[in-house]
Amino acid sequence: MKRISLLLSAFVVMAFFSCKDGENNDDDMNDSDMKDSTMMDSSNKDSMGDMKNKKVTLTKWTEGPQYKNASLKMTKPNKMKLSDGSAKFAFDVKNYELGTKTKGSGNDMLASSKKGQHIHFIVDNEPYSAHYKNNFSKDLGSGDHVVIAFLSRSYHEAVKNDNSFVVKKFRVGDVKKEDQMNADLSKPHMFYSRPKGTYSGDGTKKVLLDFFLVNTKLSSDGNKVKAMINGQKFMIDEWAPYLMEGLPMGENTVKLELIDGDGNTIKGPFNKVERTFTLEK
Repeated sequence: MKRISLLLSAFVVMAFFSCKDGENNDDDMNDSDMKDSTMMDSSNKDSMGDMKNKKVTLTKWTEGPQYKNASLKMTKPNKMKLSDGSAKFAFDVKNYELGTKTKGSGNDMLASSKKGQHIHFIVDNEPYSAHYKNNFSKDLGSGDHVVIAFLSRSYHEAVKNDNSFVVKKFRVGDVKKEDQMNADLSKPHMFYSRPKGTYSGDGTKKVLLDFFLVNTKLSSDGNKVKAMINGQKFMIDEWAPYLMEGLPMGENTVKLELIDGDGNTIKGPFNKVERTFTLEK
């Protein structure tokens, strides 16, 4: 009987320590371990694989009306040195109607403004503001600023011709030499336009990628725009609007870089830019 009792006691002790070891292993599992464990489920594993291998496509798109004779001219301010940061801007618009819906399929397939055609107004390559009349006021902080304004279709595609834009440099107040902006407007420059903000519903299926070029052309053996979309690289050698498809829901990232024929970034304050935008159901 003593022999049986001793054997039973030893068995209980071994079982107790075995259970304790199992509890410690569970307690030591951190969040990342738990996520990895969950991914081992076949359905989750397949869905993660699809997300990882999903490719974004970038397609040239030129279905919109070209407006080859449309023009934009800035009439105010008529001086480049401003004492006050609150400036009144006015434009002469010809062969283009602000505030009307652009004809063409873009309104049916792309995120579009209900207010119609407008002017994209960009200060120092920051996100643009849209203006549906040819005069408005903007606050410019003290310092040097580069302003570009160009005509935009109602679905935010820029009108691209030699007269559809204005680019100027303004100085507000007295600026120390070391704080002056080194922007030679006779050199090649790239200004980011779209995508911007949040897209929802059908607007998430095709997202417009658009930018504005000044003093340069693109070609297969010359200057190009390198686009990184969620880390996926595209080389653009023709200035045109492009459609991005296959983007995932949530935050997405676009990086644009104006490069020369050797792949080097062309010098300029705005020729390399990164933006994020969001897709939601």
